Amino acid sequence: MKIVLLDAFTADQGRSPWPGLQNLGSIANHPRVGTGDIALLCEGADAIITNKAVITRELMQQLQPKLRYVGVSATGTNIVDVQAARDLSVAVSNVPGYSSASVAQLTIALMLSLSLDVAGHASAVKGGAWASCPDFSFFLRPLPEWSGKTIMIVGLGAIGQAVASVATALGMQVLAAAIPGAPDKPGRVTLLDNLHRADVVSLHCPLTPATERLVNRAFLNAMKPGALLLNTSRGGLVDEVAVANALDEGHLGGVGLDVLTAEPPAPNHPLLNSHAPWAQRVIVTPHLGWGTEEARARLRQEVVLNLEAFIKGERRNRVD
Repeated sequence: MKIVLLDAFTADQGRSPWPGLQNLGSIANHPRVGTGDIALLCEGADAIITNKAVITRELMQQLQPKLRYVGVSATGTNIVDVQAARDLSVAVSNVPGYSSASVAQLTIALMLSLSLDVAGHASAVKGGAWASCPDFSFFLRPLPEWSGKTIMIVGLGAIGQAVASVATALGMQVLAAAIPGAPDKPGRVTLLDNLHRADVVSLHCPLTPATERLVNRAFLNAMKPGALLLNTSRGGLVDEVAVANALDEGHLGGVGLDVLTAEPPAPNHPLLNSHAPWAQRVIVTPHLGWGTEEARARLRQEVVLNLEAFIKGERRNRVD
């Protein structure tokens, strides 16, 4: 079996093993695909393992009749034309739940960093502001206590539930919002009608045609003035220009993003403007929520186990 490993560098940093993968076949490793010809890189592949490289119907057709398996080294499968895979009898698997704890801890870290301005206060102290202060303490902004406040979670899957658990431990009230385009579930509140109740809105839903640009002008206008918006899911859920406009207008209290629509972003991305008057109320991290050592080790192991199960004729984490 020829296994083509695409854009694996983020998962293994060029040094961490994919335990047991070498026992399943010959490996053609392309750590960074970039603008390379994916069809050429995947020539002769029986199995492809990919994270961000897009696997289209045309590519799968081109790789027939050999290609029989696509393993996604992530939870989201929007990079694969799953319907085309079904039509062509190509198995597709993903890795659910491997980073739930890691993404949840970053989500809460973004909330606390934005609201307490930890970096801003530490920078002020290093700049001499405390040493020259006439008081024993000073505050750069009003600081909230999150106990008793409300967080709305859009997407109560494994990650959303982990965030809800931590938020509950902080004494917060949790609202679970119904996801557009998803089946109704008990206990979910309608999204737009309840945004005004939330002090924090945290996105954890998949990117689908129904959720693309979910956070648009109407969504932002419906939010409580001064509320925080967090997105550690997929960048395409957010209309980033609309968010920049809401910040300009002073409506949003802060924005914490670990994902953007285009990754890496353009240098002139509207939310990366360090000179904007609201720059201190925006935190953008480079899609690192999934990237703890423990989560990436689980991911690599699960990818191998998924492929091993396919070779044995077993269905494991299959989405096709």
